[in-house]
Amino acid sequence: MTCLWRATTLAAVLAVGIASSAFAQAPTPGAPPPPPAPKAATPAPNKDTSGVDVTLTPRTIIYMKGNGTWDTALETLQDAFKSVYAYLDNTDRVIRPANYLEGNPGRGHAVIEKDGVRWAVVNLSGMVFLQAARSPFLVVEGLLEGLKDKADLIVVDFHAEATSEKVAMGWHLDGRVLAVLGTHTHVPTADARVLPGGTAYISDVGMTGSRAGVIGVKREQVLERFRTGMPVRFETADEDPWVMACLVTSNGDGRAASIEQLLVPAR
Repeated sequence: MTCLWRATTLAAVLAVGIASSAFAQAPTPGAPPPPPAPKAATPAPNKDTSGVDVTLTPRTIIYMKGNGTWDTALETLQDAFKSVYAYLDNTDRVIRPANYLEGNPGRGHAVIEKDGVRWAVVNLSGMVFLQAARSPFLVVEGLLEGLKDKADLIVVDFHAEATSEKVAMGWHLDGRVLAVLGTHTHVPTADARVLPGGTAYISDVGMTGSRAGVIGVKREQVLERFRTGMPVRFETADEDPWVMACLVTSNGDGRAASIEQLLVPAR
């Protein structure tokens, strides 16, 4: 089983207002001033983490499909996502953290059958330094119960900041899922192992992207941000791309036999 990061570029959009005429006719002396003309409605801006207006469409989501983890500040794109809420509710190509509120668009897991094997992929968000509505440790219990007769192998993508929280989740699910694979920090960790109960674990798989940048961003832009303390628009680096992934093998009973870290130059 391979975990890959993918990145895509969202188109920037600029909301433009309509200016009123500068040559409006002067009012008649003694007459009350006419009421001001209503202003044209301006779409609410949707800022990504680099301060750029963005819009999102179902076509963008389809372009991103595949085995990937989408790493962005989703809460800053709420208005843009309204155009694809229905798509998120019905697709098995995109999942969001299962410990978000149940009323949020999308789903927290997907079950896909391949060669007669039913794979369940569960996404959870950590709570340390991140904002998630519910504890992933509690939410995953209900998910596992619901997947008992629906999946042969379960892989958990734990998207979290703190390694302590990721390690704790590994122990929490040891023996109950095939793998707990940490994501989010973009930097692969050196702790891949099979836990005693048979769950493959790693704190962070890493990313598929440029090693010549700073966690996927052009290094000169990140350096400028650190040197000046001023906002800088970030662009995806494309020099020296590497594939960072994990290969997990199963012994046939839903538990892992091995986990191998893959760090491979893409060119």
